[in-house]
Amino acid sequence: MPSSKMKEAIAKVLVAEGYADSYRVEDASVGKTLTVRLRYNDDRSRVLSAIKRVSKPGLRVYKASNDIRRIRGGLGISIVSTSEGLLTDRDARKRSIGGEVLCEVW
Repeated sequence: MPSSKMKEAIAKVLVAEGYADSYRVEDASVGKTLTVRLRYNDDRSRVLSAIKRVSKPGLRVYKASNDIRRIRGGLGISIVSTSEGLLTDRDARKRSIGGEVLCEVW
């Protein structure tokens, strides 16, 4: 997929949380491309079940730190764009920082 700073930051969070094995940015003929290698369990089932986009260009969703909800009872994560960069919902609540909820991953 075409690369951007935001997509790279999301890939970095997915790797840190264990949903992806790795990511790399390659120079293409027209621009840069981002390749994300997803993680699978031993029985070849995928670790990442779904990604749901929350904030959209037509409807941005901003939440205070105490309003960011847990995903799937704590088994999933929300990726939140804050003044300190992209954080998971747990990190945002721990640091008491709100922001734009980009997506939910489980």
